[in-house]
Amino acid sequence: MKFSGTESYVATDDLNMAVNAAIALSRPLLVKGEPGTGKTLLALEVARALGKPIFEWHIKSTTKAQQGLYEYDAVSRLRDSQLGDPRVGEVRNYIKRGMLWEAFTAGEQSVLLIDEIDKADIEFPNDLLRELDRMEFYVYETKETIQATNRPIVIITSNNEKELPDAFLRRCFFHYIRFPEKETMERIVHVHFPDIKPRLLKEALEVFFTVREVNGLKKKPSTSELLDWIKLLLVEDIPPESIRLDATRAIPQLYGALLKNEQDVHLFERLAFLSRRQ
Repeated sequence: MKFSGTESYVATDDLNMAVNAAIALSRPLLVKGEPGTGKTLLALEVARALGKPIFEWHIKSTTKAQQGLYEYDAVSRLRDSQLGDPRVGEVRNYIKRGMLWEAFTAGEQSVLLIDEIDKADIEFPNDLLRELDRMEFYVYETKETIQATNRPIVIITSNNEKELPDAFLRRCFFHYIRFPEKETMERIVHVHFPDIKPRLLKEALEVFFTVREVNGLKKKPSTSELLDWIKLLLVEDIPPESIRLDATRAIPQLYGALLKNEQDVHLFERLAFLSRRQ
């Protein structure tokens, strides 16, 4: 059981090795990298490539670790008891399974995605140490222990918004997805646009990487933004020579797909003004 990318997901050798190492060690794979480098998509593609079901737990700033295990709805049970609902006699009727519970009790080995773990509070990773280490947890309301019948492949993503605890990091296999180089980016673009003309691809990548290298840029465009931009270029049938940046055009055509805030737009407008003056 080896992961080597898919026809729709270009994975580097280092990334393939990291996925397979985490599977072999039975440890969670912690994936970091710039937004838009395919961290979340990795879990989906691993599940698809290995033919396994996937359970996705997308973390928000308000998410608590307990929600990944289960939630007990005591309020609904109290209301139903006041209404004389016969369901109140069975506490299981008021327990909602979390994604860890679903993954632990799946009929076969699954892939569990814990997406953007750094969005939650600092104690969130520590609250999951035991569950991810032992692959079990205790349900106090029913007095039962839920154990993983088939240990899931756990993939955890982080955008590095905050530091993760050392105790949590020790239990993970770590991989940082570096931003793709031009050669890898060409392969990624060809996956999504197999019929793109070589000249347009060459010019688009030249502009894209030039934009990313501009000093003072608040948000560098990501892979997903490049794909959106190329899609627009193809839809509008813009010729390759029209997107090239030079002294007369220092801001990209359809720049709204690449630049995502007014500071960066103003930066390129200033560069365009300086280029015209020179």
